[in-house]
Amino acid sequence: MSGVGNNFTVLAVISAVSYLFLGWTATFVLGLLWFICTEGRYRSVLVNIKMAPRDLSTSINFLKYAFTIKYWEWKGWTTPQVLLEHTKRHPDKPAIVHESSTFTFSQVEEYSNRVANYFKAEGIKRGDAVAIFMEARPEYVCMWLGLSKIGAVSALVNTNQRSNVLAHSLQVASCKAVIVGTELSSHIKEILSSIPDIDIYISGKDKSSVDLKGKDLDSGLQSSSTDPVPKDIALAKMTDKFAYIYTSGTTGLPKAAVMTHCRFMFMVVSTNKVVNITEDDVVYDPLPLYHTAGGLLGIGQALLCGSTVVIRSKFSASNFWTDCIKYNCTVAQYIGEMCRYLLALPEKPEEKQHKVRLIVGNGLRPQIWAQFMKRFNIERVGEFYGATEGNANLMNGYNKIGAVGYVPWFAVPVYPVTLVKADPETNEPIRGENGLCIKCKTGEPGILIGAIKKSQPSSHFSGYADKKASEKKIIRDVFKKGDEYFNSGDLLVRDEYGYYYFKDRTGDTFRWRGENVATSEVEAVISNVVGLRDAVVYGVEIPNVEGKAGMAAIVDEQKQLDIAQLENGIKNSLPSYARPLFLRVIEQVPLTATFKLKKLDLQSEGYDPSKINDPLYFMDAKSGKYVTLTPQLYQEIVEGKQRL
Repeated sequence: MSGVGNNFTVLAVISAVSYLFLGWTATFVLGLLWFICTEGRYRSVLVNIKMAPRDLSTSINFLKYAFTIKYWEWKGWTTPQVLLEHTKRHPDKPAIVHESSTFTFSQVEEYSNRVANYFKAEGIKRGDAVAIFMEARPEYVCMWLGLSKIGAVSALVNTNQRSNVLAHSLQVASCKAVIVGTELSSHIKEILSSIPDIDIYISGKDKSSVDLKGKDLDSGLQSSSTDPVPKDIALAKMTDKFAYIYTSGTTGLPKAAVMTHCRFMFMVVSTNKVVNITEDDVVYDPLPLYHTAGGLLGIGQALLCGSTVVIRSKFSASNFWTDCIKYNCTVAQYIGEMCRYLLALPEKPEEKQHKVRLIVGNGLRPQIWAQFMKRFNIERVGEFYGATEGNANLMNGYNKIGAVGYVPWFAVPVYPVTLVKADPETNEPIRGENGLCIKCKTGEPGILIGAIKKSQPSSHFSGYADKKASEKKIIRDVFKKGDEYFNSGDLLVRDEYGYYYFKDRTGDTFRWRGENVATSEVEAVISNVVGLRDAVVYGVEIPNVEGKAGMAAIVDEQKQLDIAQLENGIKNSLPSYARPLFLRVIEQVPLTATFKLKKLDLQSEGYDPSKINDPLYFMDAKSGKYVTLTPQLYQEIVEGKQRL
């Protein structure tokens, strides 16, 4: 207070002298200069001046987005009605392209109408959940779009899920039926005893070889009406849910995150406006359609914005640029790992003969950002951050290397996302003496949170199908009593220019190969395989590799652990991305005084055999078996010479 008082004293003296000799105008100017140059305010002024072009562009893009969403809201439109408008304008324009198959906008409209009429006749009602478990193809999109027309909710199940995890995903969403592709039918057959009341509809080629009882969906759709269902569509509201996207969140088995029409619209249109994707663009989308990025953000560029979207059944690094050339793509989607795979390939002429000007995605590592743009002649990167179930989304559309987004100072009141301090041990927000959370300063890492405002659709938090799981993601009494914020569970840091940078994931989840891995799920599988021994799973970093690789520490006091048995059990029960790359066999799990597992200690010790006396193993990519992790093998891994 004494410093502030001294400043006011000096300011008063200067003002008095200035007024006596120079008058009111000069006094005002000097006072303003004094205000700006004290307390470090001059730096903020300089930053705002420097960022003015960016912030002006952001303001224009925001107004475009806001006008579009408000217009749809005024018209009372949901996703099917927006698509219908694009269909009327260019019915014969390609909407979704897949290999040699092309669905025009009118074909998407007609096929989805067949789906709507068919399942309505089958007894599927508004609010019923229908799972979709099939590989990417145009029909996939038409399935969930058609179901949304009659108010049903599509559960977009991860095609890597197996056994009890797959059964759980169908059960947690209370699915009435499942649409299964012939290529995945064997995995549904394995869990039939767990889903006795769920109707099965089969779609795809080679049905004669399918050993699964269910209705032939393709035959049923051929005889189904293509007539629109305007009365059913008119019953929907923007805030209605139309899909479940499965996410591991911060802990546990997959959760069914709720996707509403307004959230879908916000996500797609805001991205579209920030990075300037137009109707003339052809978007290359090689991501899974059960993921938010590929299945909604990418596909939404066609359904909501009128672009053409090219999809692929599975990502192929060797065919990436070849596909972009073949289909004349101008925009491409990515996840960080994909960019690294592309850079790892030998150079070839095709990688610079494409027309891609923009790539959009998340997870592009700062270390390879500039290299990627230069090698592949990419003009612009649109890097975004967002949780499927959350309301705290960010976008960096200005090639700021490493940044996942930004929020200009003037946008904070209308888009209230911020960072709060968190305890590194518990990952819980730190509260001050007043019981409220503490905002992070510039350069200080903290949990990203977003204000939940029921009056503002973009700030809604729809949560999960499981209400208890939804409740765990809400923080209350954050900055004032009674307020509510969504807890992203992620640590970010903000610089003085308003750019945000991803730091790490809190809780029991890490990201590997573009997937969230819930450690509790992996721990449960390993514990069962090894006879209910204690097991701890965590993520470890490998130099210059995106995400964190899984590592499991397993207790084996009697030295009777059967590595081969463990290996088989892991392969049979977990998808490839969730299988630990490293194993550590220990005599006991370190505990805290309150009997909590010390994961951080194990995680910080890593997998260096020269520093750890316990037996260590590594999953060899060629043999698919765990081999002893020697110092030489360790060196090959950290130098990037070992295939992962």
